[in-house]
Order: sequence, then structure tokens, then C-alpha cells
Amino acid sequence: MTARVLKFTSAILLLFTMQVSAQNFQGVATYQTKTVLDIDLTASGIPASRIQYIKEMMKSRLEKTYKLRFNKSESIYKEEEKLDNAGGRGMSFMMFDGGASGIHYKNIQAKKSTKENEFSGKNFLIKDDLTNYEWKMEQETKTIGNYLCFKATAVVKMPAPREMKFGRGRPNEKKSEVGSEKEKKEESSKPELVDTIVSAWYTLDIPAGHGPGDYYGLPGLILELSYGNTNVLCTKIVLNPKEKMEINEPKKGKVVTQEEYDKIIQEKMLEMRERMRNERQKGGNNSRRIRIGG
Repeated sequence: MTARVLKFTSAILLLFTMQVSAQNFQGVATYQTKTVLDIDLTASGIPASRIQYIKEMMKSRLEKTYKLRFNKSESIYKEEEKLDNAGGRGMSFMMFDGGASGIHYKNIQAKKSTKENEFSGKNFLIKDDLTNYEWKMEQETKTIGNYLCFKATAVVKMPAPREMKFGRGRPNEKKSEVGSEKEKKEESSKPELVDTIVSAWYTLDIPAGHGPGDYYGLPGLILELSYGNTNVLCTKIVLNPKEKMEINEPKKGKVVTQEEYDKIIQEKMLEMRERMRNERQKGGNNSRRIRIGG
């Protein structure tokens, strides 16, 4: 066999090996999400001994862990389950959003998204096209773990921050009734959308265009995201794990678009709030509540 044939054969084998390696490329990234809320409870009428408990309860709800399992074109993003001890007598803590509590599947090659969600005892499949983010490449760099990361930003429409409501009702108070009607009007309206800057840090060392949540489309894996008062940070990465993963699009649930699902959420939340409002009135309006979002 001539040297030229050997070189040609070696080149073909190398190309084949690279293609197989790319096809088999997989990874698992762990993300920690934190949302910071600066709330003054001193005027709420709550005993000081309870305020610290409330803050710890809120912290547990606003700090979550997710795992992103990915290959070259597909990914699964899912929250890690944990024991939830939040709650308290005479107090309700409600966080309303239209995000996926189950599996969030993305195919960045086909630009398709499927979110599996269970809400109010029903299973939904939220199917939509992926958002086309207009990323702007910035000049800044930083190191996250052992990875050199580059910054990119995008402007995204997001719900405007809403005031956290915390109060105690008083029985037979006319102002409370007027406030209740005003509250109903506010709750029935759609949240205002405002331009929000999303900052992403990605690494070229992991050439996969995936990221946490809805985000994707950069030349490397997104290791950190920040927008508003929320930060998402990758804390661990395992590339090409020994056990091969199955990344499958979820199939269980009623198929809806994100817009249709948001409407279902809003209508159900209005029903729940009306029911809770009636229960508070029957009970003398002495209950306390915290509400974020929605």
C-alpha cells in the first residue's frame, strides 16, 4: 500500500471518527437559580419572630436546582425534586408563572420546543417554535469554573415586575371592599411586557448551542444567565457520561401553544384567588398572604 493511499485512508478514518464522536457527544449540566426579592415586612403587622421564618420560606421557593441533559441538537431541562416544607398556619405563599414544572425539551436544529407541565390536576404539552434570540456578542470575558466564557446579551420582552402584596384584612371594613374590587380589576388584566436585558456567558470549550430554560443559540454552552433579579449559574458539568442518555421529546398531555397555556393559567388563578378571597371573608379576613407574579 503506497504512502498516498495510507494518508488518504487515515484522513477518511479521522473524519469518520470525528463524525461519530460528534453524533455521540452528550453532556449533563447542573444549574442553580436564584431570585432576589427585597421586601420590607416591618409594616405588615407580623410579629418579628415570624418574619425570619417567612424569609427562609421564600428563599427555599426562589432557589432551585435544574439539570440540563444535552447532545448536539437536543436537550432536556428539568427541575430536581426536593422536599418542600414551606407553609404555615393562617398563611399562604403563592408563586404563579407559566413555566414548565416538568420536562422542557428543545431541538435547536429543528427550532422546536415542547414543555411538559401538570397544572390543576391536568397534564399539558406546550408546543411552540423556539424564540429567535438576537444575541449581541460583547467584548467581556470571565472564567466560570475551568471554562473561559464570553458574554452575549439580548433584549427580551418579559412581564414587568409586580408589587408583592402582603396584608391583613379587617372584617366589615368598607375600604377593604373597595380595595378588593380594585384588586380584581388588576388581576384580570394581562401583565405588562417590558424590554429586559438578558446577559449570557457561554464557553467555546463545549461547542453545544444549548442553555438553561428557553435560552439557546450561542456558539457554546451557556454557563450563566442573568435577567431582572434572577441569576442562573452552572455549578457542575459532566461531558460524555459513561451511561448513555436517552433524550426523548415528552408525549403525555393535552397539546397547547404557550399563548393558550398562559390563558388557561390566568383564568384558573383568577378562580383560585376569588375562592381564597371568599374564604378569607367568611373567616373574618384575618388571614395573611404573600403573592408574587400573576
